Amino acid sequence: QETLFPYIKDNVKEYLRTHWEEEECQQDVGLLRKQAQEDSSLDGAVPIPLESGSGEEELERVIQAVVDNVHWQMSLDRKTTALKQLQGHMWRAAYATGHVKGEIFEDVVPAIRKWREAGMKVYIYSSGSIEAQKLLFGYSTEGDILELFDGHFDTKIGPKVESESYRRIAASIGCATNNILFLTDVPREANAAEEADTHVAVVIRPGNAGLTDDEKSYYSLISSFTELFLPSST
Repeated sequence: QETLFPYIKDNVKEYLRTHWEEEECQQDVGLLRKQAQEDSSLDGAVPIPLESGSGEEELERVIQAVVDNVHWQMSLDRKTTALKQLQGHMWRAAYATGHVKGEIFEDVVPAIRKWREAGMKVYIYSSGSIEAQKLLFGYSTEGDILELFDGHFDTKIGPKVESESYRRIAASIGCATNNILFLTDVPREANAAEEADTHVAVVIRPGNAGLTDDEKSYYSLISSFTELFLPSST
């Protein structure tokens, strides 16, 4: 929230100007244009005109329309495929050039190494795309730590606030839901996981939203992975 999304807003115009002629960028713009047509009846929607090839001035107008459309979608916290695809490509470029790094709390890597040595498997489930996850962990403040994870899930398997998503994940990795511990900072996700008979711990970290007193007394809370004592896998 504080790094990746502001990066998109601040750099989308420069990114489009730099990459405009590339096929990937044109595909991104095509998807955004199609989404804009679908959104045309929405309040404040920003249309993206087609290029007719009549010079720099027109190109700037089209690029500005794409920028305004992206800003409008982001202001509504939309999760359209078109927006996520462009964001993913921009983040990939930002990670690769070192402009952005995934920040990892210092207790995380030692804890995951310990779990893996004990025979446990570790998966990521995020509302961010699998590509975005791999960038965050591949270009992190701890270096490339992708080897620590056995797999990745995003909302293609289902929303994180629906219990069925956790059953699907369990089926996908060949594990009973009650053999899974799910870590989250979002009570609605914790509820959904519990409904699927998954164990849950709610993680308290700097910058996370606060919990109500009821939530604090109901959930198992941790502020560091060192507080988790997990049984060895057999």
